Amino acid sequence: MTDGSTAGRSIHPARAIVVASIGNALEWFDLVIFGFLSTIISRQFFPASNPSTALLLTLATFGISFVIRPLGGIMLGIYADRVGRMPALTLGATLMMAGTGMIAMMPTYASIGVWATIGLVVARLIQGFSAGGEFASATAFLAEQSRTRRGFFASWQIASQGITTMLASGAGALLFTMFTPAQLDAWAWRIPFFFGMLIGPVALYIRLRVPETPEFEAVVASEAPLRETWSHQKWELLISIGATVLSTIGNFVILFVPTFASRELGLSERDAFFATLSAGFVQFALSPIIGLLGDRIGRRPIMLVSSAAMLVLIYPLYAWLIGSPTAMTLLIVQIIFAGLQIAYFASQPAFIADLFPTRTRSTGMSLGYNVAVTLFGGLAPFILASLIQATGNKASPSFYVMVGAAISFAAVFVSNRPGSTLKTVRKS
Repeated sequence: MTDGSTAGRSIHPARAIVVASIGNALEWFDLVIFGFLSTIISRQFFPASNPSTALLLTLATFGISFVIRPLGGIMLGIYADRVGRMPALTLGATLMMAGTGMIAMMPTYASIGVWATIGLVVARLIQGFSAGGEFASATAFLAEQSRTRRGFFASWQIASQGITTMLASGAGALLFTMFTPAQLDAWAWRIPFFFGMLIGPVALYIRLRVPETPEFEAVVASEAPLRETWSHQKWELLISIGATVLSTIGNFVILFVPTFASRELGLSERDAFFATLSAGFVQFALSPIIGLLGDRIGRRPIMLVSSAAMLVLIYPLYAWLIGSPTAMTLLIVQIIFAGLQIAYFASQPAFIADLFPTRTRSTGMSLGYNVAVTLFGGLAPFILASLIQATGNKASPSFYVMVGAAISFAAVFVSNRPGSTLKTVRKS
C-alpha cells in the first residue's frame, strides 16, 4: 500500500496539517481564481460582441470543469483507497499544475479564434478532474490522523480553502489596484495563474516525503472499492450527497460575490475582493474552532443549527445589501454569511469521513462530494447570474441558497436513523 521510503514512519500532527493545507490551498486557488476573474476572462476567450453573453459563456465554462469531477473523484478515490492517500494527492497536484499552466499561457480569442476557447475548456476539464479527487484524498489523510480529534484535523481541509479565498481575493484586489483595465486585459490577468503553478514544486516536494496514515496502513486495502461502496453503502452515499449541497452552494455564492457586487450593485471590484478576503479570513480562523467544538459536542447538532440559520437569514442579508449597496454593507454581509457557512462546512469533512469505513473512505467521499458539487455547485455562478437576468430580482441568488440549506438540513437530520454509521465511528 505504500512505498518503502515512507512505510512505517509517523508524522507529527502539525506537519500533517501543513502538508495537506498547503497543497490543498494551492490546488483550490488554481480552481477558484478563474471564477474571480471571470469578467476579464470572458473578454479574452469569447467573442466580445455581447459582453453579457460572453460572461455567461465563461461562467458555463467554469461549470464545465465540474462535469468531469465525478470521474476524477471516482478514479482518484479508487487510487487513494488501493494505493494510498499521498500518491493520490501527488497525482492530483500534478494534473492541477498542468491545467493551470495551460490557462496561464493560452493565446486569446483575438489571436487564434475558437481554438483559444477549446483550449480553455480542455484546461478546465483537467483542473476539474484533479479537483474531483482532492477533497476526499486530503480529507481522508487529515481525518485519519486521529480518531478522537477527527473533527479538528479534518476541519483544516476547510481552513485551507479559507487560505485559498484569501489568496485569490487578495490577488484580485492587488490586480485591480496595481494595474489599469488595459493592462489587465492585455497580460496582467495571467499573473495569478502563474502563481498557482507553485502547486507543482511546493506540493510535490512536501507530499513525496510524507508517510501514509497509520489508519490506512492498518487495514487490508479493498480490491474493488467502487463496487464495495456501491453494494454496501448506498445510504451513506445519499447522506453524503445531501450533506454537501449547502456547503458547495455557499462556496460558490461567495465566489460569485465579486461579479455580483460589480455588475449588479455598482461597487468596485477592489471593494468586492476585499470583502471576499475578509470572508476567507473568517473561514481560516473559525474552521479549526468549529472542528474542536464538533469533537466535543458532536458535528450533527452544529450542522443542523447552522443550516437552519442559513435558511432563515440569507434572504434578509441579501435584501439589506441590495437596499444599502455600500462597501461596508458588503463587508458585513460577507462576514456574517461566511460565519454561517463555515459553522456548517467545517463540520462536514469529519461528518462524511465517519460515514465510510477506512478501506472505502476516499471512494465513498469522492462519490458523494462530487455528485453534489456537480449537480449544485459547478453551474451555481451561471444559475445565479441567470436567475437575476430572468427574474430581475437581485435577491434571487438567496433562493438557491435556501434550497441548498433545506436539502442539507434534511440529510443531516435523517442521518441519525437507527443503524446509521454515525451512531459509532467506523473501525475498519
